Order: sequence, then C-alpha cells, then structure tokens
Amino acid sequence: MAFIEIKNLFKRFKKVVAVNHINIDIKQGEMLTLLGPSGCGKTTTLRCVSGLERPEEGDIVIDGKSMVAKGFVQPSKRGIGMVFQNYAVWPHMKVFNNVTYGLKLHGMSKQEVREKTQRVLDLVDLNGLEERYPAQLSGGQQQRVALARALVRNPKVLLLDEPLSNLDAKLREKMRFEIKSLVKRMGITSVYVTHDQAEAMVISDRIVVMESGNVVQIGNPQEIYEKPANRFVADFIGTMNFIPCNITRFLPDKKMAHISTDFSQDILCRTPDTGATTPGKQIYASIRPEDVQIFSEPPQDTANLFRGTIAHKAYLGNFLFFFVSVNGTMIRVQAPHHLPHEEGREIYVFLNPQKCMILF
Repeated sequence: MAFIEIKNLFKRFKKVVAVNHINIDIKQGEMLTLLGPSGCGKTTTLRCVSGLERPEEGDIVIDGKSMVAKGFVQPSKRGIGMVFQNYAVWPHMKVFNNVTYGLKLHGMSKQEVREKTQRVLDLVDLNGLEERYPAQLSGGQQQRVALARALVRNPKVLLLDEPLSNLDAKLREKMRFEIKSLVKRMGITSVYVTHDQAEAMVISDRIVVMESGNVVQIGNPQEIYEKPANRFVADFIGTMNFIPCNITRFLPDKKMAHISTDFSQDILCRTPDTGATTPGKQIYASIRPEDVQIFSEPPQDTANLFRGTIAHKAYLGNFLFFFVSVNGTMIRVQAPHHLPHEEGREIYVFLNPQKCMILF
C-alpha cells in the first residue's frame, strides 16, 4: 500500500484547470519528483498535499488517513514539513530561533527543544552558526536553515517546492546530493517539485512528468529518459532529434517499423510499446544526439546511414556538438571531442535503429 495516495485530484482557479483528475501513489521512504514547465500543475499538486490548497474533487491519503474526503485536515495536522523556493526564513530571528520556532508552538520543554534543534543543525551542517542572522548566511546556508526547520519535528512527509532555484549553478548541484543523502538517511517520504530536468534525474527515485495539469508519464529517471511516452516528455528531458515521418510498414514482430521521411531512404525505428499509432497524429522518428554516429566513409551494409553536411560545430569541452544537414533536415550529433571534422564537410550519419524510436 502506498504511503501517500493522490486520488482523482482536481483543482481549478476560476476557469483554469490547474490539476486535472490525476492519480499518483508514493511509496514509503520514496523521493518522488513532480517535473514540468511553469503552469503544468506541479506546485498546485504539492500545495494540495500540504493542505495549503483545497481541491474541488479527489482525495489525499497520507499514511492511511484521508486529508480531504472525510473532512479537510489543516496543514499543521498532516505531519508534514515543507521547504519553499524563497526559503521563508525569518530575517529578524537567529538560526537557532528560526529552527526552534515550530517546536516551541507545541509546548515542548526548553531542554527538549534545545536537544532536537542541535541534533538537526548538526545533521544539516550548521553547527556553530546558531547565533547568526539569515542576512549573515550564504544562500546555501539559508536553504539549510529552511531544511532544518522542516525536519526538526520529524515529519512523516517532506515537501520541497523548487528549493534550489535561487542558488547559483555550482551550489545547486552540490545541494542536490546533500538533500538526497539527508532524506534517504532519515527515511522520510518526500515530494520534490522542480522544472529542472537534470535536478529531477539526480534526486529522484521516480519522476512524474506533468503537462497542462495532467500526468504524462511516471517512471524512474532511466525509464523517462530512454523510453519517453511522447514527444513532450522526450523534448523536456534532455535533447532529442525529431524527424517528421510516416510509417511505411511494420516488421513481423511489430516492434520495429520502416518509416518514410524527407531522407533518401526509409528509416528503421522502434515502435511504441503498444505496437500501434494513433490515427491522425503527427509522428516523429526520434533519436538522442549521443545515439547518432558520424563517419567520414560509409560503413558496409549499414541500415539507417545517410549522407549529410556539417552545418555547425560547437566545442563543449568533453565533447563536440555537430549540426548535420541531411536533405534539409538538421540532425544534432554529440561526438567525441577529438574528431577533426569541420563545418562544410560532407560526412555520413548513422541513426542506431535500436535507439531510434517513433514518438507522437
């Protein structure tokens, strides 16, 4: 049984549907990420779980207890900790008082408050900074204060709403691992909201990709990256080449198909898991840049090999990025940095049939 159950959740703001009857189960101790662009419904979903928003329909069940359908449960009664995008630490309070504030409201003794607070400050590496004000801390330290305040009451559930978006790139990368390690050590069930696909890939056990209030795909990072459900997911997670196409014929097992494009010959591609396509929908032969190979001379008896011209070349340190024009279609290629090919050179691109997939 799931530790958190989001059941048929529906939330609108006036005429705008923010969350459209979604269903998500979250396991105990799992770090689940809600991922998508601005306006997709991820933060609204998180706020419904926290109790900061009241849905029109559906239910939130935490540890077997209904939060909505059997009477609305206030945020303070849900056993959750929440970390906000803007930290929301009190500027007039020192670090120690920021963290202890929630404990004092629950009538704990001074000794118990001090012990719990010191324990969690040690946990988030803020020991020795107890007497500083937030303005005297770095962005990363302020985020740790917010995290400590959320954790000090030993919540059943930790909710994080884009907690790293205000940090610089290097600190953001470091904090991803710190938060993941800390939450895993404590065994807390967590829901993390972000629009940053790299962040989601690093921090998550599973990812929920959302678009326009709907759940598009749920899976672990590898599944989402290697087997995207549609073009939206593939384009949002990483970089993908999309080549408009039509299916010419399926192979007997229906797992592969020949498709026609503007290229000189058909492309062999993996078909969707259903083995079928939706009538009337535009379909695309899709392949990641790192799954495209380039050759100076054509290998013998190789399917999915096409002649093109290097239109652009970019040096990105540990690899090169080529834009190769094939019959007017631009194919992006990620290749080893030592390749000598220059712009304007004619080369051959190989689209690995096992990595090339049909998407809608």
